[in-house]
Amino acid sequence: MFADDFLQKQQKQRGRPFEKGRSVNPAGRRRGSRNHSTQAAQLLLEGEAEALTRKAVELALCGDPVALRLCLERLIAPHRERLVPLALPRMRNPADLASVMEAITAAVARGVLAPGEAAELAKVVETCIRSIETRDFDSRLRVLENATP
Repeated sequence: MFADDFLQKQQKQRGRPFEKGRSVNPAGRRRGSRNHSTQAAQLLLEGEAEALTRKAVELALCGDPVALRLCLERLIAPHRERLVPLALPRMRNPADLASVMEAITAAVARGVLAPGEAAELAKVVETCIRSIETRDFDSRLRVLENATP
């Protein structure tokens, strides 16, 4: 009898010992708190940053590809998209697509936009036109449904 009770408790406790969807700590981890292993590594490396940096640069200068990549990644900022002020005509219906695409093409010709940026912008325009077409289709469908007796 004791063994049966023990097995039933063990079967109930398999998996999560907590009720699903209920957190033991609903507030979550405190802002700014760090992992114990991170804290330990920081204590070990404290005061060694200059020596480690110098060694990494020496290895990179000797041709170590991993050290070279590490140094270059720190020297060159990651590529971020640039913001380009570009006035585009309003798109209210699919007929406006031509004037918008002309404005994008003219910006590429003037050197304001790179061809890749223009291609990405054209995708945004295409999505906008599709949403306009969907809105128009929905409104026409509603008119037809309301007109049908």
